[in-house]
Amino acid sequence: MTLLTDILTFNETFVENKEYEKFETTKFPDKRVVILTCMDTRLVELVTEAMNFKNGDVKIVRNAGAIVNHPFGSIMRSLLVAVYQLQADEVLIVGHHDCGMGSLSSDVIIDAMKERGIQQEVVDTLRNAGIEVDKWLSGFNSVEESVEHSVKMVKSHPLMVDSIPIHGLVIDPSTGKLDLVVDGYKKEEAL
Repeated sequence: MTLLTDILTFNETFVENKEYEKFETTKFPDKRVVILTCMDTRLVELVTEAMNFKNGDVKIVRNAGAIVNHPFGSIMRSLLVAVYQLQADEVLIVGHHDCGMGSLSSDVIIDAMKERGIQQEVVDTLRNAGIEVDKWLSGFNSVEESVEHSVKMVKSHPLMVDSIPIHGLVIDPSTGKLDLVVDGYKKEEAL
């Protein structure tokens, strides 16, 4: 059996037993918050539990490193949709200690790509086309600075309303302890 077969088999039982009922909620977050956090497996449930949120309270957007690196990419679009269509009134950007994106080198990822069959010519073509592959695949040196950068990207976005507080936090994936990096209620810090 494959992983997909296992998933589909489990899902049949899940639906038959109506186990979905405990997750029923609306598409609007009860606490009117959207969280951008990392896709790290240690954070799947920890982030919301450490903040006292339950299913239905928040919208969650995840990517590698909780990074907003393009003002018109899918992460920023998701945050804008949460604010303008799903009634989110606050944004929390939550990075974490011991993040895989910390000090990540594009060379390491490109080498791994080549080991799995991506040809150097493909990477060279992208570079020659003006795509900054190395910058795009690089990590960060400081999670706090990365969170500050993402807060600034969201706060200064031309389509983000000024009245929305954009907060920045760093969570410890071992304990759930939160450290405040940017208090979005303080306008001078969030800019």
